[in-house]
Amino acid sequence: MDTRSPEVELPAYAKLVCVLLSLVIIVYGLHALQGLLIPLVFAILFAVLLYPLAQRLENWRVPRMLAIVLCLILTLAVIVGILYAVSMQISSFAEVVPQLIQRGNDYLTQLQDYANEHFNIDRKRQAQVNKYLNQALAEGGTLLTSTLLATTSTLTDVFLVLLFIFFFLLYRDFFRSFFYKAFKDTRRSKIDGVLQGIYNVVKDYLAGLVLVILIIGTLMTVGLLILGVDYAVFFGFFGACLVLIPYFGISLGSLLPAAYALVTEDNPFIALGVIGVFLFVQMLEGNFITPYIVGSKVSINPLAAIIVLILWENVWGLPGLVLALPMTAILKVIFDSVDSLKPYGFLIGEAEKPRPPIKNLHQLAEQLPKRAKKIGEVDEKD
Repeated sequence: MDTRSPEVELPAYAKLVCVLLSLVIIVYGLHALQGLLIPLVFAILFAVLLYPLAQRLENWRVPRMLAIVLCLILTLAVIVGILYAVSMQISSFAEVVPQLIQRGNDYLTQLQDYANEHFNIDRKRQAQVNKYLNQALAEGGTLLTSTLLATTSTLTDVFLVLLFIFFFLLYRDFFRSFFYKAFKDTRRSKIDGVLQGIYNVVKDYLAGLVLVILIIGTLMTVGLLILGVDYAVFFGFFGACLVLIPYFGISLGSLLPAAYALVTEDNPFIALGVIGVFLFVQMLEGNFITPYIVGSKVSINPLAAIIVLILWENVWGLPGLVLALPMTAILKVIFDSVDSLKPYGFLIGEAEKPRPPIKNLHQLAEQLPKRAKKIGEVDEKD
């Protein structure tokens, strides 16, 4: 006798309510636990990036723990070097900020005089415009300050990230056994395939992203040097790092050096040249550099990419922008491996090209027997 209670079938609206409540709880949990989850996700990504080096050292008979420590020392040295170079550039740039403000005020005064003479815009209306401009600058400064604070907060977690990386690399076989036990009804070969797919997409994305930033930063630095803009290295690689924001990140990066060139140079065409250099490099990045280096490993369509960027920026701020695409790529690998979730993996993936319409059904009906005959001849030969 079957004593199990029958399953209760919920109506459609009740299922929808449960799904929405689950999403709200998940998003709230992600936001509330960001102090732990952000370093954890960064540690997972860097552990994947450092795994080949650790594996190579272990193949050279280096003990696993020593190999991991050497990888972490190398990572820390690279981070310290980057931070030192950036801090030197920022400190040099900060010295000329008062001059930039003074030059900007002079330009604003000249613009007001020109508007008063040629367009009869009195000073009272211009004062209102100045009020709005000052308010916009204040909001921009607040945004910049919050961004720097978020970056500083992330940098303070560097040692926590390194600690997590150490344990992820040390216990990697232990975590694999955990997945075997957690999904015991699934074949181990399928679990290994999913883990390998996640490893490949993260490794290819991160390694390709580093190479893309180096190439783009070099190109923009050369362009700024040709134009004679000061702090070309800082502006070039600052814009290159904004490639983390797809489709329009490099364009945003052109605003700061263009404003600097407009204020410091007597020729306004230099500022236009700066924008032109950034737009040209962005065209190269979108059509040639990123597709050939990163390839189709992170196959997310533009609409899904923009949505997840906005979503993760609202949940985790600046780190969310950096982590949005690799986390979405990991989710796509998981979705594509589970039959019930494959439609969602298809939804966030690259859109398939539509098939050409059949223009002549009669002609197609005539070709089908010929194709079937050719297939039969091939089978007979085999």
